[in-house]
Amino acid sequence: MRVRPLVLSAATALSLFALAGCASSGGDDASPTATGATDLCGAVVDSGSASDAVEVSGEIGTVPTVAFDAPLEITDLERTVVEEGNGPDLAAGEFLNYAVSAYDVETGQLIDSAGYEPSQLLPQQISPETGLGQILGCSPLGSRVVATFPASDANAAAVYVIDMLTVTPTAAWGEEQEPVAGAPTVELDEDGAPTITIPDAEAPTAVEIETLKKGDGDEVLPGDSVLVQYTGAKWSDGSVFDSSWDRGAPTSFATTQVVDGFRQALEGQTVGSQVVVVVPPEFGYGASEGNELQNETLVFVVDILATQHPING
Repeated sequence: MRVRPLVLSAATALSLFALAGCASSGGDDASPTATGATDLCGAVVDSGSASDAVEVSGEIGTVPTVAFDAPLEITDLERTVVEEGNGPDLAAGEFLNYAVSAYDVETGQLIDSAGYEPSQLLPQQISPETGLGQILGCSPLGSRVVATFPASDANAAAVYVIDMLTVTPTAAWGEEQEPVAGAPTVELDEDGAPTITIPDAEAPTAVEIETLKKGDGDEVLPGDSVLVQYTGAKWSDGSVFDSSWDRGAPTSFATTQVVDGFRQALEGQTVGSQVVVVVPPEFGYGASEGNELQNETLVFVVDILATQHPING
């Protein structure tokens, strides 16, 4: 099983971000590197007359007040840092928590905003190849950046104001819990990647969930989209059949997009937690003909790094 990544779609007004390649969900060789900040500096777009013309006020982390002479003519993707933070420089491969507001270039009015309240947006991975990396690269955390997007075939031109808030860890950070006797055991390497040991016992016939680390973040609600690290192994022989750790980065998906036992292990947990779940076949892939996991009891270790609640309306 490889979980299908979820494309960022937090609000209709943020569609330009997705089209600009800002919804990276992780991939091979995606971990932060020592040269990550330098790589981003080489990819960042220039400021210009349009982005420089946007005046912004208000505190970082709140919806800003924006003023410009409308209509604003935008011919190129531009960015201007209107407030520089005092945090560390953003590095390629990191997962950024951010807030964003979109403004109509014809009227100057706010179109939509997201990320100012917990669990409105998933963190996004920063890369020199994506629009988000090209806009926010070479800036420290705590910065506020104006980005101007020209019109495309599918979207009108727009002004964005993006607040760079925090970087999400790529492994669970919650408080360690007492292990449950008889459950699969989990050992972590220095990066947090798990090794799973299956007990010498009959496989359970019901879903069994154990919290290994209890996080202090928001609760995962039914239908949420989550950012996770996970490893899956077969109870029958302990072999690993899938792991985000092997691909080098966390991945994102909706709780409704995975097998029922995996879903049960996510919903009701808190961000920052690590859980191990045993999934009998009827809550996994059952007797699916031709599936490598047919009739297998599965064991997943899941680090829950972030959650995004469903958008209402």
